[in-house]
Amino acid sequence: MKYLSFDIEATGLAENDYIIEFGMVPFCSETGEIAHHLERNWYIKCPSFEELKPRLDKWVIDHNTELINKAHNEGEELQDFKNLLEQYLHDEEVVKYFGKSEKDKIVLFGKSLNAIDLPFLNRDLSWNFMREHFHHQVLDLSSVVRSLCDMKLLPDTCHSGSGLMKHFNMGDVAHTALEDAVNTAKLYLLIMDSLKK
Repeated sequence: MKYLSFDIEATGLAENDYIIEFGMVPFCSETGEIAHHLERNWYIKCPSFEELKPRLDKWVIDHNTELINKAHNEGEELQDFKNLLEQYLHDEEVVKYFGKSEKDKIVLFGKSLNAIDLPFLNRDLSWNFMREHFHHQVLDLSSVVRSLCDMKLLPDTCHSGSGLMKHFNMGDVAHTALEDAVNTAKLYLLIMDSLKK
């Protein structure tokens, strides 16, 4: 099965926060290959850090100031990002990779998708855009891991992204969209390999 692994970074977790970075990479669970030549990353314009600061969580202030500044200064306007993403999805090489047809839409893959990523994308790109381009089913690594922890196939420390990364000796969570999208795909492939053994 082929998936589009993606991740977003945002100014926070509230419903009125902004997407500031979007990264994605396709991968295949059957071959175990990650299609790095098709990976993409965009920064999305947001208000300035000083404007946002009064409503930002301390974690965001401590860790994402540079990212917010980059998004504010270099980011694509939201409509431009939407257009670029649509161009990517219609690109001949991408269509060929996924074998995309009207009945066989791209399946999104990520971690904790229902908490932030999908609600923000539905809000900012529109429900119709998401339904047009992506399958209504998604694969959420966090749900897979929770099930495996319940079955005692992974230790409970893997419930968190950082715990899962450490379990597979992959270091710390990057908190950059593209690197997290790539690492999430790698983790899924590692989990599948470990279960086969």
